[in-house]
Amino acid sequence: MYLVTVLGNLLIILAVSSDSHLHTPMYFFLSNLSLADICFISTTVPKMIVDIQTHSRVISYVGCLTQMSLFLLFGCMDDMLLTVMAYDRFVAICHPLHYPFIMNLRLCIFSVVVSFFITLLNSQLHNLLASRIACFKGVEIANFFCDPSQVFNLAYSETMTNRIVMYFLSALTGILPVSGILFSYYKIVRSILNMPSSGGRYKAFSTCSSHLSVVCLFYGTGLGVYLGSAISHSPSKDSGASLLYSVVTPMLNPFIYSLRNRDIGSALRRLYSRAA
Repeated sequence: MYLVTVLGNLLIILAVSSDSHLHTPMYFFLSNLSLADICFISTTVPKMIVDIQTHSRVISYVGCLTQMSLFLLFGCMDDMLLTVMAYDRFVAICHPLHYPFIMNLRLCIFSVVVSFFITLLNSQLHNLLASRIACFKGVEIANFFCDPSQVFNLAYSETMTNRIVMYFLSALTGILPVSGILFSYYKIVRSILNMPSSGGRYKAFSTCSSHLSVVCLFYGTGLGVYLGSAISHSPSKDSGASLLYSVVTPMLNPFIYSLRNRDIGSALRRLYSRAA
């Protein structure tokens, strides 16, 4: 699964960078999403493979906090990039004549940089809260990696400062991105329904169907992980849900874009023909 995910996302990056037809804002964000997915899965799976090979389930205090911090960084980066991509589709469908002026290169780079610093702030604040554990020796985490929710259960103390920080981070990386995506698609659906021809409606919807599929997969599995852990309290089920969220979702993203997006499929075929 790990190799499939890395190779699939690398192919997306290579296809976008090598094909001049794909040098557009939408595919610029897609290549950054693929890079974030590679980093996201690389924070957990290589360590899991080493643990299986060495029959060891031990991780150091620093290693656990580092893994958790990187997991949050790249997981939230996916979240932010999906929000930016939703805004890109909103501008493309609702304001097509102004699209080249609004979604210029400067704004695209600025959006990615701001997304990175927001996710960096989120991961470091979470790291600060988790570092309140005085002693990590002998602590068991019922998962194949340092799952942030389980680490916080060990480290979290109900103080006013902690609650304020957690509410702020939840709004910053949860409520605001989801609200942005919902608002963008609300406007997109209204614009599509107002189009006079069925051909125009189909073409407009097809340009955002891949992104919408990835959004549903990302938030659906993420919501399933946390609802499942809150209801079942079963370590095996929690590990299975975490595996689905942290491994399967990044693996499926390249397949969704290559199968549902003709431009990516054509670029991959041209890349293969040049390599052959």
